[in-house]
Order: sequence, then C-alpha cells, then structure tokens
Amino acid sequence: MIQSLAMDYISRRAFELIQSRLRVEPVVALQGPRTVGKSTLLGEVARGHGVEVVDLDEPVMRSAVTADPAIFMAGASPVCVDEFQKAPVVLDSIKAELNRSLTPGRFVITGSTRFDALPRAAQALTGRIHVIDLLPLSQGEIDGATEGFLEVAMTDPERLTSPHRSTTTRSDYIERICRGGLPLAVSREGTIRNRWFDDYVRVSLARDVLELAKIRQGALLPALLKRLAGQTAQLLNMAAAGRAAGLEPRTAETYTKLLEDLFLVRRLGAWGRTLRSRSGSAPKIHVLDSGLAARLIRLTPAKMARLDPAAMSDFGHLLETFVVGEILKQASWSSKVADVGHWRTRDGHEVDLVIEHYDGTVTAFEVKSAARITGKDTRGLQILRKALGDTFNAGFVLNTGELAYRFDERIFVAPIDLLWSNRS
Repeated sequence: MIQSLAMDYISRRAFELIQSRLRVEPVVALQGPRTVGKSTLLGEVARGHGVEVVDLDEPVMRSAVTADPAIFMAGASPVCVDEFQKAPVVLDSIKAELNRSLTPGRFVITGSTRFDALPRAAQALTGRIHVIDLLPLSQGEIDGATEGFLEVAMTDPERLTSPHRSTTTRSDYIERICRGGLPLAVSREGTIRNRWFDDYVRVSLARDVLELAKIRQGALLPALLKRLAGQTAQLLNMAAAGRAAGLEPRTAETYTKLLEDLFLVRRLGAWGRTLRSRSGSAPKIHVLDSGLAARLIRLTPAKMARLDPAAMSDFGHLLETFVVGEILKQASWSSKVADVGHWRTRDGHEVDLVIEHYDGTVTAFEVKSAARITGKDTRGLQILRKALGDTFNAGFVLNTGELAYRFDERIFVAPIDLLWSNRS
C-alpha cells in the first residue's frame, strides 16, 4: 500500500532548472496549474536571493502595483512576481526595465494561465523571456527519489534492463493514478480528496476562466471538461465532446483551448513530420492530472480494480494518461528533448508517446496495462523502428509486470514503476 504523506516540504526538480536559467535569461516565467506549488517555489527562489515576493493574489498589493508598477519592478534582482496575470500592467514595466538593461536573472514571474494566452504578455516580452512549465508532482518527487529514467532511456537504454523484480501491484498503480500529483490532493485521501477535486474544478472554471476570457456559455464548461476527461488517452473527438456538452463545434474548440490554457487538459499532437504520408494527424487528449481525470469521470479505485471489460478499458486509458504525464514531467527537466507527440498509422498501429531528441533521434513509449507482453504489444514500436531506421534510438513497452528486459532489437519491456524508482 502507498503510505499517506506529509506534504510540509517536497523538493522540486524545477528549482534547479530555474536557478540555471536565471544565470543566462533576463526573465524566467513559471507557469502551471493552480495549487501546483508555483508560489512555494517562487518563495524558495526569493529567500535564496534575499528578496521579497510581489504577490498579486493579495488585493492590497495588486492595487498598489497596478497604481505604480514601475516602482515595484525596479527592485533588487531577481524581482519575484506571483500571479502576474492578475495585473498584466507589470509586463510593460518589466519591458521598460529590460530596455535599460538585459542583465540575466532580473525577473522571475509566475502565472496560472499559459503565458501566450494573454495578448499583452505575448507582445511585451517576446524574445526576452524563458518559460518553464511547472507540472503536478512527479511520483519521484512525492516519494523522495531522483528520477533518471528518461535520461537513461535516451542515452543508454540497455542500462535499464535488470534482473530485479518490481513489487508494485495493480492496486498500487490504481492508488497512484487516483492520487495524481496536485500537492493538495496528494495530502488528502478518500472522500476528502474527492471533495477537494470538485472544489478545484469549480473554482478554476468559475474564476480563472472568467479572468482569462469573456465567454457566453460558461455554465457548459464543466460538462465539456467531463466529456474530454471521458476521452483521456484517446484521439480527440471534438465534435462528439461538444455535442454531448451542448456546444457547437467551433465553440467547443474555443472552450477546449481555454481549458488547455488553464492547464486542466493537454493536447498531445501527432508526431512525425517526415512520416506524414503514413501517419494520422489527430491529437490525443489527456487530462493533465490523472487524479483529476479519475474524479471527473467518477472512477474509484474499487471500480478500476474490477476485471470486467469496461473497468479494464477505463483503467488502461487512465494508466496511459498517468504514464505519459510522468514521462512528460521528466521531459520538462531535460535539455535533450526537442519535440513530443503520439504516432499512429492510418491503419491503426500506434505508439503512445514519441520523444524526439535534439540530435534527431527518437525514443518511443507504449503503455500496456497487462503484466505479460507479447509481440502484438510491440507492433507499433516495430513499425516505427522500421520507418525511422538508425534514428530510432529505443522503444519501451511500459507495463504492470515485474521485469525490465530487452524484447527485441532496440525494443525493451519495463515495469512502469521504473519511471520513478532508483533501479535506473
């Protein structure tokens, strides 16, 4: 069983990334879902440099900064601004400061909406800002383990094979999926966690969406989010999701983009520019946090533990969303990742996640809920390997089994928990 956790302090991998970027970039922007820990991390950065945080979530501070942003943005470096989107006028003052000097490490700003979703932000600091996504806690961050799986998979995949057996059970994976990685959800259990997820969605859709855009049918957003959650880890069917939520297709598309800008869902685009004649182009949809996905579609650990076809299908989709999310968290810390996506041939063969390296080579991942892997389970990876030739670095089938081993040339099978265990 997974132990309940004390969430007083969790070391975030992004802290080191922020510090390294501050040495070369004038502005570092930290963006991610609400309650993911941006303010905590910004406070840690501020304390390390002996400066205060300009917290724009505080009404009094927001009023003062809005009245005279220049004086606040001229402070000692780095000027740390929390929830900058609450007073976008600060961006003009930041730009004015940068016009005088492009000294590295001048500003760190955070926001709960995507930076490029705000027109003023996109225009004011183009070319002068480095954006870092702070995603929900990884399983390694929760467990206190330093994850190296993706780095090793991209550089020396053979090293991941091992005779050591995984002891993680199906029930353990289900618990981790339903827990997710949002810090305030991780620290809760059972009905208390479910209530927190419900409140999280309500506040995000009632307050944050209204701050981001004026919409006419806001009452239908919860229904759309639930319909999208029902498609998690599947090809996005916007028409079906919109129709079920009572929205016209164009409106559904606009509202889905809003949900992406608030880090509630992500579209994983089709990968394979050079393989376009053989591959489909539809994106997959993933709820950003697996725990939130499970709650949105009312899937409890008890329901997922059943072995009937419907429960097994639901478990498989949520498992893929969970695993893809964990790999993309590690990708967000890596300097080697150039592009990500899923790959699917027109006749239905697919690979759940493709990581393209900056050198043009590729590492690919397929997620399976079964404990035993057959040649059929590796078919998508085999086809991709043949299509790419020498640029195919390695393919992994991540499953609920116990052993990590080489299945075929440059194709490996590994337990899912190798993503966050120290066995790599």
